[in-house]
Amino acid sequence: MSSTTTQDVSRRDFLYIATGTVGAVGTALAAWPFIDQMNPDASVLALASTEFDMAPLQEGQGVTVMWRGKPVFIRHRTKKEIEDATKVPLAELKDPIARNANLPPDAPATDENRVKDANGKANPKYLVQIGICTHLGCVPLGEAGPFNAWFCPCHGSVYDTSGRIRSGPAPRNLDIPPFKYVSDTKIVIG
Repeated sequence: MSSTTTQDVSRRDFLYIATGTVGAVGTALAAWPFIDQMNPDASVLALASTEFDMAPLQEGQGVTVMWRGKPVFIRHRTKKEIEDATKVPLAELKDPIARNANLPPDAPATDENRVKDANGKANPKYLVQIGICTHLGCVPLGEAGPFNAWFCPCHGSVYDTSGRIRSGPAPRNLDIPPFKYVSDTKIVIG
């Protein structure tokens, strides 16, 4: 092989690589607007977390806030509601798992585990839970049913003052969303 042939091969290889590189970069630049438009917009990102100050809630009062399009029940529980919830033996529960996104998936459904935040802080006065029945996705009524807690009239699921399923067709306790206390009474959900 002569040096001219070797140079031709080197130039040809360089041209192939350079053409391929320019084509790949051009394709990536042309595709970027399509890929970027799949990112969530500002209104969706704003719903990713919700801040709520629980200080105005009176004992025995509950409110519903929206987080990611889901109702979240926040209740300032009475001393009796807390006592009733803590006295329940785990063996009596239909679902013995806490269902708290802030704890390990197998954490037991004690009342204390149902009120813990992402930092492990438990404030038994306040219960924060997603207000969607775990049977078919209905929204349970508050201060109703045999436990004067949550009752889903659609199919008869009954939850206690800790949001644990006690009777009816719902298979699991109401879910606890990821949240954390940023002060003694202010939380951020999400």
